[in-house]
Amino acid sequence: MHATRITILSESFPTQELYPFKLEVMSQTRHLDLTTPVTFFVGENGSGKSTLLEAVARRSGIHIWWPEQRSRVVYNPVEQDLYQYIKVDWVDGPAAGSFFAAEIFKNFAQNLDEWASTDPGQLKYFGGQSLLTQSHGQSLMSFFRSRYRIEGLYLLDEPETALSPRTQLDLLRLLYDMGRAGHAQFIVATHSPILLSCPGALIYDFNQVPVRRVEYEATEHYQVYKDFMENPARFFQDPLD
Repeated sequence: MHATRITILSESFPTQELYPFKLEVMSQTRHLDLTTPVTFFVGENGSGKSTLLEAVARRSGIHIWWPEQRSRVVYNPVEQDLYQYIKVDWVDGPAAGSFFAAEIFKNFAQNLDEWASTDPGQLKYFGGQSLLTQSHGQSLMSFFRSRYRIEGLYLLDEPETALSPRTQLDLLRLLYDMGRAGHAQFIVATHSPILLSCPGALIYDFNQVPVRRVEYEATEHYQVYKDFMENPARFFQDPLD
């Protein structure tokens, strides 16, 4: 274990009118204890789970490989400021690590190719070949297998996005094995019931206010998939609202 607690300093929020500070789940949740090598954040889109994950990365000094920012119709000056209002407790000081999100992985892979053009040895850390020459799922697993063998804190935002169910099982096994080895700690925002099944993992539900711990089979993700797989035809019996 590297990080042991995330504390949200809601009393210091600069505003309650703009995202993410207007989210009730942020103002009503005091802290999240991290007691297992693998912790999951679950919740609907917009619930704040990915925003808090990114804030933990920034607070921890972990670089995020965002591509060049473009102009937007509506500008939110505090959208990325949550990291200034959280605290991360550590066992032995901040740990090195990485932040993964599917939408920024291509940017990282392109940077890696540029580095490898002058120093091909860089690729040996990622399976020995360019991540851009592999399928998306293969390149992700090459990255995961190489990076997560290194001691550190790893933050993953919906890593299942480009992974087949079988490849999600590969990632699940990697999270479990590397966490059990004792040197890697993972915090993962996900919608995947496959990843959520990780034995011994801690699951925090952002659909509840304040955020609360939930057991695997009590998650909406598990229940929806289970109900659908048991009787897919039932989904089409009644018109959608």
